[in-house]
Amino acid sequence: MDDMEKKESVESEASEKATEEVVEEKAADEAVEASTEAPKGSHVDEEGILEYDDSNASKFDKFFGVTKFGSSIRTEIIAGLVTFLAMCYILVVNPNNLVGQGSPLWASVFIATAFGAIIGTLLMALFAKMPFAQAPGLGLNSMLFTLLIGVLVTDKFYSFGAAMLLVLISGVFFLIVSLVPIKKDKETGKWTTLRELIFDGMPAAIRKAISVGIGLFIAFIGLQNSGMGIIVNSEFTLVDLAPFNNPDAWALGGVCCNAIVIIFGLLVITILSHFKVKGAIIIGIIAATLLAWPLQVTSIDRLTEGNWAFWENFANYFKDVEDGGVFLAAFRNVDFPAGTFMSSLMVVITFSMIDMFDTMGTVVACATNAGLVDKNGKPHNYNKIMISDSVATVCGALLGTSTVTTFVESGSGIAAGGKTGLTALTVACLFFLAIFILPIFQFVPGAACSPALIYVGVLMMGNVKDIDFKDPLVAVPAFITIVFMPLTYSITDGIGAGILTYVILHSVAYCVRFIMFKAGKAEEAPKWDVSIVCLVVAVLFAVYFFVPMNF
Repeated sequence: MDDMEKKESVESEASEKATEEVVEEKAADEAVEASTEAPKGSHVDEEGILEYDDSNASKFDKFFGVTKFGSSIRTEIIAGLVTFLAMCYILVVNPNNLVGQGSPLWASVFIATAFGAIIGTLLMALFAKMPFAQAPGLGLNSMLFTLLIGVLVTDKFYSFGAAMLLVLISGVFFLIVSLVPIKKDKETGKWTTLRELIFDGMPAAIRKAISVGIGLFIAFIGLQNSGMGIIVNSEFTLVDLAPFNNPDAWALGGVCCNAIVIIFGLLVITILSHFKVKGAIIIGIIAATLLAWPLQVTSIDRLTEGNWAFWENFANYFKDVEDGGVFLAAFRNVDFPAGTFMSSLMVVITFSMIDMFDTMGTVVACATNAGLVDKNGKPHNYNKIMISDSVATVCGALLGTSTVTTFVESGSGIAAGGKTGLTALTVACLFFLAIFILPIFQFVPGAACSPALIYVGVLMMGNVKDIDFKDPLVAVPAFITIVFMPLTYSITDGIGAGILTYVILHSVAYCVRFIMFKAGKAEEAPKWDVSIVCLVVAVLFAVYFFVPMNF
């Protein structure tokens, strides 16, 4: 009986090996076929990224690689406008979340938010040369607010400067791990930084699931539209469909009118995209805005609101916190509550984890959607992207705002055709203009931008086909990663839950295989499919999830 089982096991392994070889050969053939079928005047470079001949392009074009990556200056500018319209809400929402409406610091935090977005996005444009936009992250600004009011660390009230100093420390830490080389690649001879090493150590199943999860997350944000969308809050089931059957909900400017604007915008974008009309997303946003006007989802009065004496507030921005300023508050208004060293350390670790994996997840998802990833799924100019992110966080803390991170709304611009740093440069310029003419941009309501986010989610869902759902050890961690992002409203939580699930499942499977090997039920000793880097990251996530802030 044992001989028969061993024979069947050997035959099964041989069959699996033969199948794998066939799959590999097929994949190689498909790769060759793809390269031979590349559009005329293009080729696939060493990274596996499609490039076009730009020998006749201008110096400006070549600097950003516009023609090289199959785009055009017009497309890049439109993509930048789409990205900006999808994320300009942060200019008002960030100071509201960080210090609250009516706070004497509101105007200064507004200016710091704009400057942080401009500097971070310019770094992406001119250094990383990628179509990503940066600004202070939503989750982190809310967390900082709870730190200021004694909730995050119970009954311990941090000064504004102390909170900024913690953000600065986390940014400096990431700048170090993004710059300092720690390992040399034997094949290429290039040095690898810790941030790159973390990416390379991520399981393939998790990397493939990230873009899908972020797609669902972005779509969920668009469907919600801050509680005034197609999906609304529910006291009983957490979320529910907008009450279309309730006549009271159809009041002008109400939830149903907002939902209709979203649906209309999505229909316009979908139909135009089907017929391959260029600028489909921006046309959809404009069309939705025009419908929003008679439905009172937006108002012409917004164009005359907000005359807020910019230069006067700009002068106050450089004063002490007591006088309404926030610039360099990390060095001028530092007051840590007594006995909070360990709690402060946990806050820094938390900020660091969120910034690292939010950025990594967003960049992987958006770069995949733009076709700007190499054969291993690593985004083009990945290390420069991470350096840009780290420097932006440091600058943001010095300017007086929460952690600056890469926005998932960058995906909307990429869906509009953005592929280079020119998209990001456009966004940065628009953020600068918004400091002076914010009311014009406020005229475009969130409901008009939500369709773009939903459509981006649709595009990112296409990557789900690359996940092997036949293998439970791959399918379950991937599914956890995907579903946790929208349900926890956090990219970091989704990645962390997926990694922990992956490590636990593969560790248990290894133990079972090892026991079978020792019992003579398997011919070969099992291999543990968990890298050291992945194990370390899993431990860090365990600390992030389970260690309390209070000590």
